[in-house]
Formats: sequence, C-alpha cells, structure tokens
Amino acid sequence: KGFVYILLSLKDKRTYVGSTDDIERRINEHNLGKVKSTKDRRPLELIYTEKFDLLEEARKKEKYYKNCSGRKKLKVILKDKIK
Repeated sequence: KGFVYILLSLKDKRTYVGSTDDIERRINEHNLGKVKSTKDRRPLELIYTEKFDLLEEARKKEKYYKNCSGRKKLKVILKDKIK
C-alpha cells in the first residue's frame, strides 16, 4: 500500500507533498527533523492523505500534485484547510 500526504508548516504556512508506505513513521520523521526539506519548517501538521493499493500509484500522484495542474487541483482540495 501507499499514501500521498500533505503537511502544513505551522511556521511559514506552506505545504509539503510527499508519499510513503508508512504514514505514521514518515510524519514522525518529518516532525523529528529527519527530513532535510522540512527540517527548518517545523512544526508540521498533517492536513491531507490519500491511500493507494500500491506505493507506485502514490508516487505518481505525488508527482502530479507537484506539477502545475496538480497544484491547482490541490488548491481546490485544501481551500478549507489552509487559512
């Protein structure tokens, strides 16, 4: 199985999109400062997840959310979660 997840930095109010096969472990790694790209943006809050049967599907969705049309789609999904 796989997950796409979105974290909100409570420090700078920006989002981070990632994928993993173990959501709890990965969120802990982010909040412990073990992930280079989010280390200086803690604390982080999990604001969105999607579950997939395969990790490869989650990775594809992560890549989509990081491109232009995917970012627009995310703005719609997250409009009520980010103030």
